[in-house]
Amino acid sequence: MCMVIFAPLFAIFAFATCGGYSGGLRLSVDCVNKTESNLSIDIAFAYPFRLHQVTFEVPTCEGKERQRLALIGDSSSSAEFFVTVAVFAFLYSLAATVVYIFFQNKYRENNRGPLIDFIVTVVFSFLWLVGSSAWAKGLSDVKVATDPKEVLLLMSACKQPSNKCMAVHSPVMSSLNTSVVFGFLNFILWAGNIWFVFKETGWHSSGQRYLSDPMEKHSSSYNQGGYNQDSYGSSGGYGQQASLGPSSDEFGQQPSGPTSFTNQI
Repeated sequence: MCMVIFAPLFAIFAFATCGGYSGGLRLSVDCVNKTESNLSIDIAFAYPFRLHQVTFEVPTCEGKERQRLALIGDSSSSAEFFVTVAVFAFLYSLAATVVYIFFQNKYRENNRGPLIDFIVTVVFSFLWLVGSSAWAKGLSDVKVATDPKEVLLLMSACKQPSNKCMAVHSPVMSSLNTSVVFGFLNFILWAGNIWFVFKETGWHSSGQRYLSDPMEKHSSSYNQGGYNQDSYGSSGGYGQQASLGPSSDEFGQQPSGPTSFTNQI
């Protein structure tokens, strides 16, 4: 039930916080000649974070000449893979929810449904782990590439001590950090659900029968051995009691002694 409720929600948060991101930073270059300065250099970037395609122009502080630069790095592969896994996990969670609620009998028919569900759950658990790890590394690269201090190092005007270069504001990465957190939460959720799905498969039930059969045989053989021992002991006890008692022949021979004595007298 937890899987049905939380899996679609966690998947939505994962791909929404990553795929819907757009941010930027603002820099300022104050040249010695104020007419050449640019105090508001806006650099915008967004998903899928092909930063090498993000270009911007900055003053060189050498007349009206402008320098065209681009950010460094490309994290599109990890970001797109992460969002793709999240979208497909969301769609499968919705489909599984519908099957669990409205088609429970067909789901358990011939044990095919639980087996498919088990395999898909294992696959998505692995994909969530790989995708979240890759995107965490990609996000780290994005943070470095969009760090205002790193961007200022690309500008030739900022290498001259007479010019003043500074960051007006840095990009906000809170939503991207949230996407990484939800990525690993999805991995924990799907990996934890593997055991519950496995219990629905025939593999789990056959394993239980395999373990229970030797125990039943052992218990039945023990009961049979105890029954034979009791019957043997009872029969032996009756035999011993019968041998201890005097026989009817012995009782018949005891009066013959005095009779013969009186005859002799």
